[in-house]
Amino acid sequence: MAESRKTFDLRRQTGFTTIAIFSFVMLYLPIILMVVFSFNSGLALTSWSGFSLTWYVSAWHNELVQEATLRSMLIAAAATIISTTVAVLAALPMTRGKNFRGRTTIFALINQPLMVPEIVTAVALLVVFAAIKVQTGYSGIGYLILAHSAFCIPFAFMPVRARLQGMDATLEQAAADLYARPWRSFRYITFPLLWPGILAGAMLAFVTSLDDVVITEFVKSAGQDTLPTYMLGQMRRNLTPEINAISTILLVISVIMVVAFFFASREKR
Repeated sequence: MAESRKTFDLRRQTGFTTIAIFSFVMLYLPIILMVVFSFNSGLALTSWSGFSLTWYVSAWHNELVQEATLRSMLIAAAATIISTTVAVLAALPMTRGKNFRGRTTIFALINQPLMVPEIVTAVALLVVFAAIKVQTGYSGIGYLILAHSAFCIPFAFMPVRARLQGMDATLEQAAADLYARPWRSFRYITFPLLWPGILAGAMLAFVTSLDDVVITEFVKSAGQDTLPTYMLGQMRRNLTPEINAISTILLVISVIMVVAFFFASREKR
């Protein structure tokens, strides 16, 4: 008679429920409090004075917030397009191409921003861009777009590469057997199957660029505050619930993006 084997179930381990509940409370309680106090009518961040939309109205009519938001969106959108395009072009030969010498080195270089502290990347970009500014005299937001693009490449690359590794190459091989050109095969077969990975990479790149502070602080010139750097500056001067309102709006945008990604990437029957 075969002995019955008990499968390991983490949920039945002693203390698992307590640890899980504690982790969720520590993770989401500060976010809930931030959202609640964004509707506070008073100036205090921890003392409830009544429900009000004053700080949302204040943030909406704040010209500095408007400029910083538009600048953040522009930089994030441009960085997302550039980094996602580079990520796809890098992932295709790294995953679908033949093995070649230096492949591991290239993979490490692509993911370098993930392994090196962000402050190191920021200082390196500051040195390079400072030399370029001296030679060209240009000090626009192009530096921020390039810096964010370089930093976001690995965030876009990993989902695309993971999607390619999980895809069955049978359809692509069948297209090649039927004399389809590489571009036609990519357009009608690879790209539709790869689309969820591209969308996931683009979303990660956009969110990463949108909330970046360290690299932006080092690279930006005067008058080029993004929304995160503006919020950081306000916290150093005069902290009001307006910061909570702005953070709540960013939270809502992030949730909308996640929900949109879920519906866009789910499998169709």
